[in-house]
Amino acid sequence: MKKRLCGAAAVLGVLVTASALPSRAYTPAAQPTRHTLPLGPADLTETRTTTTLQPGVTLTRIVRGGGGTADSALHWTVEVSIPGGETSPDPDAPPTTLKDRASADELTAELRAKGFQARAEQVRTPRTADYAGGTLGWRVRVGTFDSQSAATAERTRLRAAGHTGSAVYTGWDGDADARGPWHVDVLTIDPRKFRGRLDASYGPDLENRETTSDLSTTAGATAAVNAGFFVLDPKAGAPGDPAGVGVYDGRLLSEPVAGRPGLVLHDNGRRTQVTRLTWRGSVSTGTASLPLNGINRVPGLIRNCGGTTGDVPTSLPLHDVTCTNSDELVTFTPEYGGTTPPGDGVEAVLDAHGRVVELRSPRGGTLPPGGSSIQATGRRVADLTALAHIGDLLRITTTLLDERGRRVQPTPRTHILNAGPELVRDGRLHVTPATDGMVHPDDPSWYYGWVHKRNPRTLAGVDAAGRTVLVTADGRSTESLGLSIGESAEVAKSLGLRDAVNFDGGGSTTMVTDGALLNDPSDAAGERPVGDALLILPRRQGR
Repeated sequence: MKKRLCGAAAVLGVLVTASALPSRAYTPAAQPTRHTLPLGPADLTETRTTTTLQPGVTLTRIVRGGGGTADSALHWTVEVSIPGGETSPDPDAPPTTLKDRASADELTAELRAKGFQARAEQVRTPRTADYAGGTLGWRVRVGTFDSQSAATAERTRLRAAGHTGSAVYTGWDGDADARGPWHVDVLTIDPRKFRGRLDASYGPDLENRETTSDLSTTAGATAAVNAGFFVLDPKAGAPGDPAGVGVYDGRLLSEPVAGRPGLVLHDNGRRTQVTRLTWRGSVSTGTASLPLNGINRVPGLIRNCGGTTGDVPTSLPLHDVTCTNSDELVTFTPEYGGTTPPGDGVEAVLDAHGRVVELRSPRGGTLPPGGSSIQATGRRVADLTALAHIGDLLRITTTLLDERGRRVQPTPRTHILNAGPELVRDGRLHVTPATDGMVHPDDPSWYYGWVHKRNPRTLAGVDAAGRTVLVTADGRSTESLGLSIGESAEVAKSLGLRDAVNFDGGGSTTMVTDGALLNDPSDAAGERPVGDALLILPRRQGR
């Protein structure tokens, strides 16, 4: 099995001058640019420093706003909140902070009666390609402070009075008049000059997480960024398992979240594209066949939903939610990990030739070298035991389909990474949070925290010249405000991307060059291990 690594982390921006970067072919000292990012007022200063990392690969570091002068309109405050529920184990999952106006006014009055300087504020969000926008709700905030420590002290006082909340910086709200600063890093791979390789990497196996830095160092990568969404909490499946499509070296190792976009890459950097994907799979003998529900994931747990009929609460995409189904048929490949998931049900274990060598119940255990298995739960147990017998030859087939229902046939040089929402299509803004499950009808706070507000982001796409472009934006800092999803789309478009998608962000956002982390992780623990990452590798010797 080909060894891979994966990694991720978040980002806090720092302006790095050319002299602080690895020894490469630099442009002269950073100069203001004519084509500025569409962030904040037009009069903000912006500098860009470009580095050639290897033939066909450049790194452009962009700093917009700031310049050592704090934005006097921005301040710290305390946002009164209720922690997220069990469907949001991710540390990036937004707390419940929005209420209807009557509830917000009632809470504001209660807090004022207790001596807090509370206020209720309406939150409106822009329209997107598939979401009407408008009023999300009302938030309740307490105080105006010059420092995080002062806001944290007020939060402590609030907790003593029986309320929960978090210290937030108003620069993260997404208001268009904020003056920054923003730190954005851009990797551009030009296929006309690129002689290295692009590689999607998940580590030694799918069920464990690794950092982008470790992945990059082990592979000897020139540069790397974190990639798709993944399972983080054991209650949602196997940590590290891609939460959406995962094709590595042409092998489909994780099924799509139905209809969500994937970034399709080839190792030569050519023909990068964004494609919406579905799939179908089956296990069959010469005379009978059964449909599969999943690939390389814990049966019954469908992270980000978008599975099959019978999933609860929905078979449609629903981001950061783990749907369930007690009746599933899931296949496992050697790439999954050391052992398949344990539990009730039955597992047909196949050797490298596809012959059944064991029927085990309960399910879970090791696989033969080069072997695979099919696990059945609930009502699917009877189906599998009727189909598979010791010595039978079984055929497992999986097929990817594009949005037109046509077969996608990856080669061993193809990688597909899960993403969402879409940001740019055919050179136009095309933001799709509703289609991709980022609109939670009963929880406007989730949209507020994940889509509307500014966070660290990782973006990817292709420009009109066919160049693959990878972008990270630092966030959750007063030194770099981050991007809303709408701003992410605007930035991608301004950088010339013809098609672009959002990768995993928040604490996962990471960019690495020559094994060195370019950004400061937003997680308190440091760089976050993730499910997979995208590597830019140097030219092989002899090529």
